[in-house]
Amino acid sequence: MKISTVKGMNEYSPKEAFLRDYLQNVILTTYQSFGFEKISTPVMEDIENLENSEGGENLKLLFRVLKRGDKLEKEILDGNFDKLSDLGLRYDLTLPLCRYVANNRFKLPTPFRCIQIDRVYRAERPQKGRLREFVQCDIDIIGTDSYTAEIELITTTAKALQEIGIRNFVIKINNRRLLNTLLLSLGFTTEQLEGVCISFDKMSKIGVGGVKAELIEKGCKEEAITRFTDFLLDMPIALNTIREMLGENEDIRNLETIMNSCNKLSGGNYQMEFDLSLVRGQSYYTGAVFEIVSNDWNGSIAGGGRYDNLIGKFTNEVIPAVGFSIGFERIYQMLLDNNYQVPNKKKRLAILYKKDAIVKALQEARNYQQDFDIVLCEEKSNVRKQIGKMRTQEYDAFLQLDQSEGIKFLSSV
Repeated sequence: MKISTVKGMNEYSPKEAFLRDYLQNVILTTYQSFGFEKISTPVMEDIENLENSEGGENLKLLFRVLKRGDKLEKEILDGNFDKLSDLGLRYDLTLPLCRYVANNRFKLPTPFRCIQIDRVYRAERPQKGRLREFVQCDIDIIGTDSYTAEIELITTTAKALQEIGIRNFVIKINNRRLLNTLLLSLGFTTEQLEGVCISFDKMSKIGVGGVKAELIEKGCKEEAITRFTDFLLDMPIALNTIREMLGENEDIRNLETIMNSCNKLSGGNYQMEFDLSLVRGQSYYTGAVFEIVSNDWNGSIAGGGRYDNLIGKFTNEVIPAVGFSIGFERIYQMLLDNNYQVPNKKKRLAILYKKDAIVKALQEARNYQQDFDIVLCEEKSNVRKQIGKMRTQEYDAFLQLDQSEGIKFLSSV
């Protein structure tokens, strides 16, 4: 029998699990303080739902669950190897939320402010920062197309990060409709927009030259490519530059309102920035997209956007929605690597007792549980050696009971 974990799936020591629970509790409590409510959905979904979602590259990373018993044997005998699975593990929390809303929409408030903090699964190639099982921390607002939902989500997520102790970050924002309008004005066709955005999203890795090469390979018009790549040479592009090119429109006004509102609410602790190169999730985002970048850790720690069409795949009606997800695993690992200390953590008190004094020890423990986390330890023959070893296990204090008199000896508080 193997004793190691499955690749890409971690196990956590008590110290690590304590930190993970603490972080999730801070995030949950902050979300709830802004009026969001927690739901829980199954880790498995119907394979048809997963395959017909807008998961993009994530669909290649599905963990599929085989049919069971006679159903599986029949598919194998019939040679229907593409029908061996009827279920799959969720690859994110958005698809389950959309199904949940569709199934319960007549019982939910409008708008519905939702929390999901749970595990998801992707068949990644395991490496640092890429796990097959990981936690996502999502908040979503369902049922309103108002830009006020974006303001709420951004402010709530920023507050959650600040409560953890993360300070030095920037919130970047873009808008898919606005980007598409710009690309059309440069000469690309509607059918080419997704391909252009996929290449544009790679610009930080492949540069403007790489974007140009990919667009040529995709068969885009030379004039459109030239206008676009010349435009990219002036990055970063200010929102006013886009206004000068396209004229005033609702998406520009909404972006400005969101940015100005969030900057006022930030109290100077973070800044909103327009970033045209922010092209995350273009397969399903329909409006604003946003991302939080840590200046201390040089990377993204949260992201989200508006997805007004996803729930409609279940209901055949437009139900607007917008969400924001904190990159929990990245934040956890960074804090762990930097020896983050949980604030106001109770000290650990070990009560040493002789075997016959277990009742007295449990009674005595009640007197200290408000101020300490209590661990009962049966005395060994060499108590001094026992305590010396326990000091290396992060105990802060020791209480020794005398069986005959009930005398307490308290040390190292």
